[in-house]
Amino acid sequence: MPRDAIDRLIAEWSRVLPDRDSSDMGIFTRLYRALKHVDRRVAAVFRSYGLREGEFDLLATLYRRDSPQGMTPNALCEAVVLSSGAMTNRLDRLTERGLVERVANPEDRRSVLVRLSDSGHEMMPDLLDAYLAELKAMRSALGADQAEALTTGLRALLLALEGESPGADS
Repeated sequence: MPRDAIDRLIAEWSRVLPDRDSSDMGIFTRLYRALKHVDRRVAAVFRSYGLREGEFDLLATLYRRDSPQGMTPNALCEAVVLSSGAMTNRLDRLTERGLVERVANPEDRRSVLVRLSDSGHEMMPDLLDAYLAELKAMRSALGADQAEALTTGLRALLLALEGESPGADS
């Protein structure tokens, strides 16, 4: 099996600290470095559409929820795990670009709903195609079994880190 830079790093740690188990570095340093590559490549896709990652998250949430009337800003904050101040800034930028619109909430005159504009709806299929193509290109380095094993392992890790696994402390 080919060795990567992380194998060399772990070997160096093992020489310097032979009584320590540095094997977990193999998992998390690779995960961290892979995330940097993924982030860079995905950000390039978003930039080609004039977006930042957080703006994509907001647009994608509105698109996949497929609610013609829209969502409240609070529901959007919960869906994308964002503070209300940050949400306001994103909504302002996306509204200025004509990708979302704020409309009166027919059920509560004191609030607004946020929905994709016609331009936002028109942009999303092409943007999603570009995003999915980039993800597929990155995943192509893995065989089907490797991709499935990675998905399973990352799911278990994420559930534990987010406190949702049966054995995790809440």
